[in-house]
Amino acid sequence: MKNVTIIFLLIFFAVNGLYGQNVKLEAKTLAANKVYMTLETFQGKEVVKVIKDSAVKEADEPTFVRIKNIDFKDGTIEVNVLSLLLPNASPSDRGFIGVAFRINENNSKFECIYIRPSNGRAEEQIRRNHSIQYFSFPDFKFSRLRKEAPEIYESYADMGLNEWIKIKIVVLGKQAKLFLNDNQHPSLIVNDLKHGEGSMGAIGLFVDVGTEGRFSDLKIFKQQ
Repeated sequence: MKNVTIIFLLIFFAVNGLYGQNVKLEAKTLAANKVYMTLETFQGKEVVKVIKDSAVKEADEPTFVRIKNIDFKDGTIEVNVLSLLLPNASPSDRGFIGVAFRINENNSKFECIYIRPSNGRAEEQIRRNHSIQYFSFPDFKFSRLRKEAPEIYESYADMGLNEWIKIKIVVLGKQAKLFLNDNQHPSLIVNDLKHGEGSMGAIGLFVDVGTEGRFSDLKIFKQQ
């Protein structure tokens, strides 16, 4: 039965123009950019722990671990994430964690979708509505998007701190969809990625201020 399933998946991806790979998260395949990175075993999983460099004061910056030797434009990115608040986190920190994609060579241009797990079960509805965020670096950070296009680039989903959350981002042309925890329907749809159709670029494991983030089980399926 297992062999039949594998054959089915291979046929499915071939028909849909996708080819995939599991990405082993190890020192030689990773490059920390404005973050502190360590490899460790956590809850029985081999993970990458990522914390934003405290010298970076602004939000929505290129604070990620860049995956080496991966060029990605269209396709699907899957990764399991878990975030905790650092002991020195401020009351406004939310456990920010997510994925950057189509990162250019010098990390000065990319798209990103991240989550705010502590908002998912907050008692204030407005915080719940800000559980998921899209931004585009460098010109369209969350503050600008929230001001100029409220409710368009943010959304709600049930989630919490200190629990594993499966992120799946499906990218095609100017569109990106975020799926959480194997849900059939997306939790966020972005139909106008700010860098347009984009170009081939890297993938990054993103965190922001106050977050102790962990990543595992990274899979990438590219659109041919």
